[in-house]
Amino acid sequence: MAAEQATDGYLFDLYRRYIGEPEDRTDVYVGFGLFLGGIGLALVGLLLFLWGNTYDARTAGYVAWVGPAYALAMTALPVTMLGIVVLLPSERRMQYASIAGVAVTIAAIIGFLVAYPGDWNGYGNDYTVPIIATYAVGLAAITASTGAALIAHYLDMAQQADAVAVEADDDDEPELTDDEIQQDIDDAMEGVELSWGGVEKTEHKRLNFSSDDLGDVEIDTDAGTTTTRSSGVDQQVAGLKGLKGGETKQTTSSSTVDDQTAKLKELREQQRAEELATADEESATERVTKPFEGLLNRVRSLVKRD
Repeated sequence: MAAEQATDGYLFDLYRRYIGEPEDRTDVYVGFGLFLGGIGLALVGLLLFLWGNTYDARTAGYVAWVGPAYALAMTALPVTMLGIVVLLPSERRMQYASIAGVAVTIAAIIGFLVAYPGDWNGYGNDYTVPIIATYAVGLAAITASTGAALIAHYLDMAQQADAVAVEADDDDEPELTDDEIQQDIDDAMEGVELSWGGVEKTEHKRLNFSSDDLGDVEIDTDAGTTTTRSSGVDQQVAGLKGLKGGETKQTTSSSTVDDQTAKLKELREQQRAEELATADEESATERVTKPFEGLLNRVRSLVKRD
């Protein structure tokens, strides 16, 4: 493929630069031949017209040079446009429509050569209008097919550009799996400890302030933190009201639930020990006083009689 491109020549380099990769080598040769041939016909017609105007109007020399000049100029335009249609990677029906249009214009040009100058532009039978109308119909068909070929070519180039852009994006950004994404997150968050509030976690309990004086309140920066647990919405509302001022602040315990449970258990054991000690004292008193209970009752009765 590279060897073929090196031996194709300048025309194929132009084709690849401005149109794309050729589908058929014949179309390249024919298209450039028609395009450049049309331009050449236009230049020759211009030279003939300039040379004919050196003669007096409607003389034999003037007609001999100006008539062919008009015919060449009328042929140059449809031939050049047909070359554009052939060069573009258009559908065959567009090329056929262009060829049909060129055929109509060639017929009109032949009619012009027959009618000029005796039956042209107010002289003789004056076939100017039908010949110009026929030429215009053929030229319109060529123009329509050329425009359709150009639009189709631009749309095809746009689609190819979009396809190349999508492929480039797919190559540049490979699809990541969920495991790879999670691994990237873990690597990024390694060594960072954040609380639920987004504040970096520290291991101490000291609160550092730039100033101890916050309004009229003195803050002891050496005091430890106090753990407050709210059991409901009412306590949270009460705490907010206490922050606003004007109401009695609620005192909360700095001890944990386990500490409170241990103290309650210790209190209950102390109460039980005291109850057992009281019971032992009462039983000892009863054992001492029980043998003398009868004697005491007799003394009490004698005292009452006296």
